[in-house]
Amino acid sequence: MPKVAKARKKPPPEGWEAIEPIVSELTRKMREVENEPHEGKRKVESLWPIFRIHHQRSRYIYECYYKRHAISKELYEYCLKEGYADGNLIAKWRKPGYEKLCCLRCIQSLDTNYNTTCYCRVPKERMEEGKIIECQQCG
Repeated sequence: MPKVAKARKKPPPEGWEAIEPIVSELTRKMREVENEPHEGKRKVESLWPIFRIHHQRSRYIYECYYKRHAISKELYEYCLKEGYADGNLIAKWRKPGYEKLCCLRCIQSLDTNYNTTCYCRVPKERMEEGKIIECQQCG
């Protein structure tokens, strides 16, 4: 029989203490939202708060590393590896034209009618004034 690997979690890198309160608070909010009852809501509506918190947590780590240079590369990679941030979403934010992307589902053409991207990708100045339309994917 193969040996069972023991779960040895590496301690977080130096600087974790600076971002840990905010990351743990967002993780706590995520657990609360996941455990909320979703009766009476559409399937997509029950996922909207989860997408918002996921975006908020990833955006915080992105800004700490790329904008403010407040965390080290080791800590940034640790956050990606442990699932505190979405590496694919952050990679899109670094490309021109995707700086305000809310989630990866909004740019996947397979999830929409007519194989186009989500309505939230249309710039605000091109939308009709006074008309509020929520994204079907992430709210």
